[in-house]
Amino acid sequence: MQTSYYPTPIMISANGHYPPRSPPPNGLSRRSTHTPRSSVDRHSQITAPVGDSAPVQPSKHTDLWFCDGSIVLRAEDTLFRVHKSQLARHSAFFRDLFSLPQPSADSATSTAPTALQIDTTNEIEGCPVLRLFDTAEDVENLLMALYDGPNFGKNDSADFRMVSGILRLATKYLVDSLRTKALVHLSRAWPTSLKGWDAREDLARADEMQSGPGMSTVYPSPADVVILAREVNAPSLLPSAFYDLSRYHYTQLFEQDDENGNSITDLPLSNADLQRLALGKEASQHAITTLIRSMGSHSHPLLLGHHTHSHRSCRRDFSELVALATQHYLFDRERGCTDPLYVAEELGQPLYDFGQASGADDARFGESRRSAEVSECEACARALAMWTTRERERMWKMIPLWFRLDV
Repeated sequence: MQTSYYPTPIMISANGHYPPRSPPPNGLSRRSTHTPRSSVDRHSQITAPVGDSAPVQPSKHTDLWFCDGSIVLRAEDTLFRVHKSQLARHSAFFRDLFSLPQPSADSATSTAPTALQIDTTNEIEGCPVLRLFDTAEDVENLLMALYDGPNFGKNDSADFRMVSGILRLATKYLVDSLRTKALVHLSRAWPTSLKGWDAREDLARADEMQSGPGMSTVYPSPADVVILAREVNAPSLLPSAFYDLSRYHYTQLFEQDDENGNSITDLPLSNADLQRLALGKEASQHAITTLIRSMGSHSHPLLLGHHTHSHRSCRRDFSELVALATQHYLFDRERGCTDPLYVAEELGQPLYDFGQASGADDARFGESRRSAEVSECEACARALAMWTTRERERMWKMIPLWFRLDV
């Protein structure tokens, strides 16, 4: 199964260079494999009973254990000694929690807690203990961001694991400022504008050119982004994530092999989102068909009305472009056939040579020398570029409708 999904343009220049935009990286198996750094002091352990179970050995966090801290947070088997004032300053949840009267020792031991409660009966170094039902890694990242400020990375898989954890807890504990910063950071990889999308794709293409075809690891799985957006109520991330996900073939989405690991069936997407994905893929494929069909129409404004005389070379090259696009994207179903934004940009390349380099001086795809006849007709090239811009903007605005998204 072909897992690399960078599309080959209709024709590639002789020197092997690719056009600037890029569909997604390798298959959905690229889930985060980030391992958090070791931040627990295993030589400083404190025994603390939990209910009726056997004692466990929670360990102090090496960085987030302040000697003047006023409360101990426990997440899994890691202890964080931090300041109530710092938590209350940033989090409306903790501010309200610390302002509430705490149950007495008798009532705390007689009834099982139904919500987060501060344990004042089993203090650690004079500090009450608050048990959090979150992963230690996520709590660590949240506290680091609160004390030192967020230190976001390049929106790759490891960075996504950190940022998504921060976003989940910032949403859960009402840390509004941190939630906003995390969403702004994620929106650079999952933008709401076509300009932002093109910038994202340029980064992916640059990474692929450096790493090799099919080796880009710039972005995490778009399925993970859909799941996160649903969990934290961030609908602005959904259109670009669904669009990115739709560019994979169904075999990449639903089949698993030993080489590439997980498929989408291993991810907890809801049935409703799976339906949205299927409907969106169908709509995006129809958009490509409609795009090429409109170019092939003899009444298309690109063919008529831009000059007072008939340019046979323009008509010939334009017809050749339509024929190549039909064969490549509709009949052969080659790579790139599921990405209408990419197809529209490819079809907007100037009407000359279709990327065939004519010499060593031709450095990139689309920079080959024009014939003298075609170079005389700048009107057609300008009209084609304007048409491409309009079509791509129109398609970008249609993405939420394709995937039935309420954004």
